[in-house]
Order: sequence, then structure tokens, then C-alpha cells
Amino acid sequence: MEKKQLDWANIGFTYIPTDYRYVSNYKDGAWDKGALSTEANIVLSECAGVLQYAQTAFEGLKAYTTKDGRIVTFRPDLNAERINNSAKRLEMPPLPEGQFLNAVDQVVSSNGAYVPPFGSGATLYLRPYMFGSSPVIGVKPAEEYQFRVFATPVGPYFKGGVRPLTLRICDEDRAAPNGTGHVKAGLNYAMSLHAIVEAHTLGFDENMYLDAATKSMVEETGGANFIFITKDKKVVTPKSNTILPSITRRSLMEVAEKYLGLTVEEREVPVSELGEFAECGLCGTAAVISPVGKIVDHGKEILLPSGMEGMGEVTKQLYDTLTGIQMGEIEAPKGWIHEIKA
Repeated sequence: MEKKQLDWANIGFTYIPTDYRYVSNYKDGAWDKGALSTEANIVLSECAGVLQYAQTAFEGLKAYTTKDGRIVTFRPDLNAERINNSAKRLEMPPLPEGQFLNAVDQVVSSNGAYVPPFGSGATLYLRPYMFGSSPVIGVKPAEEYQFRVFATPVGPYFKGGVRPLTLRICDEDRAAPNGTGHVKAGLNYAMSLHAIVEAHTLGFDENMYLDAATKSMVEETGGANFIFITKDKKVVTPKSNTILPSITRRSLMEVAEKYLGLTVEEREVPVSELGEFAECGLCGTAAVISPVGKIVDHGKEILLPSGMEGMGEVTKQLYDTLTGIQMGEIEAPKGWIHEIKA
């Protein structure tokens, strides 16, 4: 399939419509078989459950062109599992895993011309999502739902190269104990918008959220998990039942242990410990790892020894190894890479 004539190196991380998306509807207790559509717009009742009570969940993953020319996705089975965990928490009907994976395959294959070439720094971003589509006026779950997957080519999340971020410790709560912080619900991200706009206005790149109960333990940012590197090169990630289980973080921890031979720990991370780490990073689908150079705790600056110039040593090794696996330059663990015929 001939590639679209896009300026792959400069397309940015923005929405560019592609030719096809997948649509499936849930009605009378079952999902239909779904199909591709060329229509990017959605027509809904003004009283649809998603519009009235934010009954929606989503996922994010990417398709890549590997070094040997294959088109692949990275661990899509975990996205299928996670969207169903989100659906159950929001009283939406789970989608069969096979249907999710088939939808992703169809969208990537039909939009193969938009999958950026190897070495361009760009990828095809995929957004599966589910929402209540039938009218709901009382506070209750919708009776009908729609599941969709669209694709958009995106450039590197940080144009011009990776630079260490400056974070602030935020006084607002991202998620409540026993709430929805552990699922990928749209409402969680809506709750974080005011705080991130405020952070940007004040000159910070992101917020560091603490646990809502005690305000003493590190949780995550509005859209990424944390990883920390100790001075003896141990990889630590916060543990909490209100943190979204990041697929990227889970993969990085396996890479650290099995490829780099490092010790890994998932445990509570007290705020008081932040000054003792050598490196810090935010991990997620969009950028894989974004290094953190400075954390500001209500005026008190905590400078990471890795500095404000680039990634720390271990963070860079993690980034290079995981992206090498995704791009086919390093052999992947069994089941991590899913090939798609375009």
C-alpha cells in the first residue's frame, strides 16, 4: 500500500482524520459484529448517557512500522483487558477480547497508508473508546452503547527532542479512595483539566498528584505513571489502588528486570523520599518515558541529580530498550508484538 504523502517528521501530536474507523453497537443485550465506516462524525441523542453522566471509557495504543517493514501493535491484548475493566466499573457491557483485537487489526490494516515509515519518529495512534448512546434522564446506566476505534498519525510527543520536565505537587485530588482512579474513564481526565491548565499557567509542565486520603504518598500525574531510579539503580514505581495500571509502566518494569538485570519494586513512595532518587520519569503510551528534572513542593525545589539537560542513564536505557522492542530492533518477549497485514 502506497504511503500518504505527509511530512512525517513534522506532523506533531494532533488529530489527523484517516479514511476508516470501526463502529460496533450494543443493543438488546448484545454487541453486533461491527464494521468499518468512512464517517468520522457521530450523531447522538441530546440526552445520551455519555453526554449527561459521562459514561465513557477509552484506551490508547500505537501501530508501528518495524525495521524489517512489518506493521505491528504493542500488547493490544492488555488494552482489551483494561477497557473491559473500565467498562465493568462504569456499568457498561464488556466487549469480547477477540472483537477488540479484530477491530484494532481492521482499523490499522484499512489505514495502512497512514502508518508512518520506520525511522520517521512518527507512529499511528489508535483510540478505542466506548460510551452510553441511548437517552438517559434519571441517574442510571444507559441501555445502549457504541464502541469505536479511530486512527490518527502522530509525530513525537515532544517535538524538538526530549527535555526534562518540571512538576509541581498539586493540592487537588486526582482520584478518591475506592473511586475510579484505577480505570481509564473519561471523567478522570475531565477532573484533571483545571489543574493542568493552572499548572501550565504557573510555568509547570505537569502535576504530581498525591493520595487523597493522607496527602503523603506519590500517585501519578493526570495522564501518566511514575517511575523512579534510586542511586543504586533500583527501579521503583508507586503502588496504590487508585493508580491507573499503565501498560507502558508494566512493560518497563519487565524490561528493567529481564533485559537490564535491575532490581524492581512496586511499593508506596512517600513524598519525603523524593529528594533521595537519582532519576524520575513519567511513562505512558504517548511518549514512552518523559524525564523529570525538577519537582516543586509548594515553593521548595527538589532537583533530581539526572539534571535538566536530558534523560538519566537508567531512564535512557529503559527508553531505548522498550522502543527497540516496539520497532523490531530488539527481540521481544513472547506475545508482546502483534503483527498486522496491511
